[in-house]
Amino acid sequence: MMIKLDIAAVGLLLATACATAPDTLAERRSLDANAEATLETMTARDPGLNQLLEGAAGYAVFPGIGKGGVLAGGAHGIGVVYERGTQIGYAELNQASIGAQLGGQSFSEVIVFRDRRGLDRLKADNFDLGADASAIAVTSGAAAGAQFERGVAVFVLPRGGLMVDLSVHGQQIDFEPTG
Repeated sequence: MMIKLDIAAVGLLLATACATAPDTLAERRSLDANAEATLETMTARDPGLNQLLEGAAGYAVFPGIGKGGVLAGGAHGIGVVYERGTQIGYAELNQASIGAQLGGQSFSEVIVFRDRRGLDRLKADNFDLGADASAIAVTSGAAAGAQFERGVAVFVLPRGGLMVDLSVHGQQIDFEPTG
């Protein structure tokens, strides 16, 4: 019974979290500023990340993703999408998971698209990161050893919380162009 309730709670969370872009101009400006600040923080920790971003077809910056779970879990965040360094839209990240997990955490995430294929999949609302995708913690020199899977690399910066997570999960990302 507890598992059914947890799965229902995750479903409700994901169903209510459907705003890809912020509603107001003030919210968009705030998200844009937070994305820029996140990039500054991450590239200060690993200057090699800046070179990786400059050579990429595009990237998505999620300044704040919240994640939590007890057996079943989920995560959600809103981010900014860039193509060749120019902002082109917003993205909504949703994640559902099942397995051994307990707790909650928040983190920032940057998804780097090495070539157009992954970026085009994102722009066509046909993008997800499967359970086999791995994230790289942002530390000095991390970008130099980045392994791209299907043309995509994921970098994370923990913000707070504590979570034990041995679950199977995937991230679904929806895109909304600017304007």
